[in-house]
Amino acid sequence: MSFLHPEFLYYMLPPLFILFFILLRQKESEAHFFSKEVMDKLRVSANTLSIRARNALFFLMGFFIIIALAQPVIDDGKVLVKAKSSDIMIAFDISDSMLAEDVYPNRLNLAKQKALTLLKYSTNQRVGLMAFAKNSYLVSPLSFDTKAVSFLLTQLDTTSITEKGTDFFSILETFALSSKSKMQKYLLILSDGGDADDFSDEISFAKENNIVVFVLAIGTSKGAPIKLRDGTFIKHNGDILVSRLNENIADLAVKTGGVYIANTTSNRDIMTMLKEIKSISSTKELKSEEIHKYIPLFYYPLAMSLLLLLIATSSIGRKINNSSASGLALLFFMLASIDARAGLMDFMQLRDAKKAYEKGDYKKSASIYEEYANKSQDPHSYFNAGNAFYKQKKYKEAVKLYEKVIFQKDKYKAMKFANLGNAHAKQGKQDNLEKAKKYYEQSLKLVEDDNIKKNLEEVKKRIKKKKEEAQEGGDKEGKKEDKDGNEKMNKKDKNGDKDSKEKDKNKKDEDSSKSKDSKDKKQKSDDMKNKEEKDSQKEQNDKAKQEEREKQKLDKLEKDKDKKDDKSSGKAQNTSKSKMSDAEEAKWLNEINLQKNTYMYKLNKEKPNEARDNEKPW
Repeated sequence: MSFLHPEFLYYMLPPLFILFFILLRQKESEAHFFSKEVMDKLRVSANTLSIRARNALFFLMGFFIIIALAQPVIDDGKVLVKAKSSDIMIAFDISDSMLAEDVYPNRLNLAKQKALTLLKYSTNQRVGLMAFAKNSYLVSPLSFDTKAVSFLLTQLDTTSITEKGTDFFSILETFALSSKSKMQKYLLILSDGGDADDFSDEISFAKENNIVVFVLAIGTSKGAPIKLRDGTFIKHNGDILVSRLNENIADLAVKTGGVYIANTTSNRDIMTMLKEIKSISSTKELKSEEIHKYIPLFYYPLAMSLLLLLIATSSIGRKINNSSASGLALLFFMLASIDARAGLMDFMQLRDAKKAYEKGDYKKSASIYEEYANKSQDPHSYFNAGNAFYKQKKYKEAVKLYEKVIFQKDKYKAMKFANLGNAHAKQGKQDNLEKAKKYYEQSLKLVEDDNIKKNLEEVKKRIKKKKEEAQEGGDKEGKKEDKDGNEKMNKKDKNGDKDSKEKDKNKKDEDSSKSKDSKDKKQKSDDMKNKEEKDSQKEQNDKAKQEEREKQKLDKLEKDKDKKDDKSSGKAQNTSKSKMSDAEEAKWLNEINLQKNTYMYKLNKEKPNEARDNEKPW
């Protein structure tokens, strides 16, 4: 037994002993005025505790409280704790098209609700956040602090970025720059898909940088106009634009190994997406640490001090009969061993599991051992449960339980690897035999055992035999294909002579009928040619007349423009000074973006603001 906080013993026990010594030296106030003989005659025998007895009880009570504060424990060995996580980066679309109200309340707010739900249930994953439109920005790096990421997410809006558009390549580029790890990276995009038809460049870039893309599509195929905050709608060439869900973005998710899910009114879509991410993504170990496991004992001295307090503050006499003493003892054990009774029940539970195993009732034994192991995380219980499943010939379940076992001693580790090898060897498949070989070798590295060596040799023979059977099977299939091919060729040669004779007869009949039809067709074709030549001459004359009319109209329009330009030349000189060129306007917008206070960081290179032919102004 040891104490986690022994400083309480060093600094509190000596003052307690000094205080008790002072209390023992004190006398009752009446003793200063009367002798002991007089006090014995005057005092009525109430059969109660004396002052010294009560002080002694208070001293013991203080002693046990200090012991409880020092936290007595029993060392239960070391446990290896590993922190694992599958990192997820959320890419949030904040382009103007996300203001469309084809979903309630609009695409932007619905996407926020979905992302916040994902953050709420991603307690064991590191989650980061990016925002994108024409360019992409890192809002939050990967972090376990989902509350901080949620706060940053709620602050995102379409006004956070002034440059409009949707560029998915910039998302992938920014994500690749934010994480230089060569392992697989996972990106969840919440967007309406933009307006691109082909994502081949994005797919190839994602594959080169080991990025798996998941897409939660926000919007509907019917679409809706984009309503701005001032109540107006975005127009293009005078027409109100309707933004629709671009389902072509599904290729970006599926072809990179991810999942594409369309949004629903409930949270079922985002919960399904979270399950898919967890199933596809591989967790990586971030940190591992060995910690001591202790069995606490503080409740025993604490219960004892409470019992002494009850006795010291009650009217219990100095003469206590046997029945009351036994009652007090029973009360003490009930208060001091609440967890001890739980331990007793655990012992009975393990005893039942052991008896069931010895009797051959492996199903009952496995269920009891597994239930206790899940509750207590006891490695021996997991091991025994695996043995019970192995006896039932449920080898897959046995493997799962053996893998949960964490032993510290080499002897028990060797037993675990040996049993894993046996469970895989019993399944008999090529993959299982390879795993059995690996586990047998690991067991022999820790502890030499002749039986395990024999099992290893047997598994090696079976692996070799499986490979030979696979090769022989391939050769047999090749020979069968050659035989079938030769037989088919022979049949074709035999049937070929018969078919050729029949074809010669049919050709003669066809030639006679074709000669008659050709004469009739020649006459008809000559008549058609004459008609077509007449029609073409008429069309050429009509086209020439139309061209002359159009030239005359253009000449008149040019003359009118020249007159107007002469009149407005003076006005144009004055107005040209107040207007700003497109290049100057782009520079000022860039300066505004740089000077704006923001928590978003651009990692990718600046791209020229050249609009694509099919790009929409959102």
